[in-house]
Amino acid sequence: DVVLFCYPGFMIASELERIMPYLRPDTFVGSVFSSTGFFFEALKRLPSGQPLWGFQRVPFICRVNEYGRSANLLGYKPCYHIAVENIPETDKKKFAAMISDWFERPVHLLRNYYEASLTNSNPLLHTSRLYTMFGGANEGRVYPQMINFYEDWTIEASEVLIKMDEEFFDLLKVLPVGEGYLPTILDYYESSDAESLTNKLSSISGFKGITSPMLQTDRGWIPDYKSRYFTEDFPYGLKYIWMLAHENDISVPVIDKVYEWGISKLESLDV
Repeated sequence: DVVLFCYPGFMIASELERIMPYLRPDTFVGSVFSSTGFFFEALKRLPSGQPLWGFQRVPFICRVNEYGRSANLLGYKPCYHIAVENIPETDKKKFAAMISDWFERPVHLLRNYYEASLTNSNPLLHTSRLYTMFGGANEGRVYPQMINFYEDWTIEASEVLIKMDEEFFDLLKVLPVGEGYLPTILDYYESSDAESLTNKLSSISGFKGITSPMLQTDRGWIPDYKSRYFTEDFPYGLKYIWMLAHENDISVPVIDKVYEWGISKLESLDV
């Protein structure tokens, strides 16, 4: 009756095609995280009218404890936002109530799949940090130790993130989304500028201890371009924001720079 994908972006298209023969016309197909292209791929591959749904952000923050066996739940979200497509409005409310009951949190319906698919969470948050750690002036840098992704967050990363967020909101102005459906990065993290955003991101308890995608070598610590931070957030996260911006003739110079840098790293490894 309800399918919930917990897959990384690169598996979505192939898994949709694999399960398609087993879906009924009234089966709800959804994703735990919609900003890696779930709705774009599902609308393209599944039969017209197939009920679709997806979370705007992950329901909770988790990290693997023992691979394939257990994980640590680090924090709950106070409420969830989901998009539901291809069913009547009254049924959407019933479905949202069911999800609220399942996850024991208030659930708010979004207007459409754009509002779930396009977010300034990981596609901007992760990629801005990666670029300022390993790209630009830090291209080729070898670190003496592992860097914490959030606890060691920098002013430069905040500056790039804020600029990417501004470009992202320029795109939203021309898309069929509700005004204010998504807070800006500064509003979401209750910050006013790059310095306060840096202080906020480096002090969130749920982000404590999260390391960066790095590999230890004889020379020191270098970027791990095969990490999901790269293989997920550039080609299956930031890609759709970048793609829609160019389709709508929106100028996004910082997003262009960060996206093209990340994709070049993946292409060099044939990932």
